[in-house]
Amino acid sequence: MTLNIIFFTLTIKRKKATKEELVHEERVKEIFEAHRERQVSYMNNQL
Repeated sequence: MTLNIIFFTLTIKRKKATKEELVHEERVKEIFEAHRERQVSYMNNQL
C-alpha cells in the first residue's frame, strides 16, 4: 500500500498601497459618489 500526501502552505501578503494609489482611490470614490448623487436627483425629478 502506498500513501502519497502532499502538503502545500500558501502565504498571502497584503500589498501596501503607495501614496499615489491612495490618492487615486479617493478620487475614484469621489467621482462615483458624485455620479450617484446625480442619479438620485435625476430619479427624484422623474417621479
